[in-house]
Amino acid sequence: TVFSMLIGVSLGVVLAVMRLSDNPILSSVAFVYTWFFRAMPRLVLAVLFGNLGILWERFGLGLPFDRQIGALFGLHDFQAKFFSVRAVDLLTGFLAGMLALALSEAAYMAEIVRAGIQAVDVGQTEAAEALGLTRGQTLRRIVLPQAMRVIVPPTGNETIAMVKDTSLVAYTPVTGELFFQLQAISHRTFDVFPVLVGACLWYLVLCSVLMVVQYYVERYFSRGYGARTGKPAPPLIEPTGVGGIIHEH
Repeated sequence: TVFSMLIGVSLGVVLAVMRLSDNPILSSVAFVYTWFFRAMPRLVLAVLFGNLGILWERFGLGLPFDRQIGALFGLHDFQAKFFSVRAVDLLTGFLAGMLALALSEAAYMAEIVRAGIQAVDVGQTEAAEALGLTRGQTLRRIVLPQAMRVIVPPTGNETIAMVKDTSLVAYTPVTGELFFQLQAISHRTFDVFPVLVGACLWYLVLCSVLMVVQYYVERYFSRGYGARTGKPAPPLIEPTGVGGIIHEH
């Protein structure tokens, strides 16, 4: 959950900035990414990433067409590879599941961050530009801090959803995952229903803790918004001097 959310939030911020960019190439790439991963079920992605080792035997980095280049010089065994690793060793169940969840989460976070940035009044950006701040400084110091009030609540919901979606990586498979371990216990003891109740209680406790954390984080970033500060001003009293009558305005 932690690694998937860190990657998802970081990549989501980059994709949100790309979507809002004036460059049509960057904007189009970000749109296609969010369209694809928002349309794909996470269970399908987890199974797909878990079976990528079937498609490729090895992953490596080196000079392209190295064998063809070596054949031109009579070196038929020439290979210019910096490193090479077996696909099944690289794409373990943990890594495959983490990437599937993180890449899917990035698409949703991109839309959340984009909505938060667009919620900030454009006058804030214009004022920052008038002060000589660059676009990067404006985004980092002016826009994003104000956008956090809009970004934090759905991000908290996404984190809670991510905790529950980690049960999907049992299909990659990840043997250390909570739901996988509980299933293994039920297969040994043949007590399916009590184990499922135990799984519900575990997720209930974990998600309840995250809900409490989300509540306080939202309060922190909502300071100064929608709250009345100070005492209301007293009514303006103006003596008229006519018959001792005082009118309040």
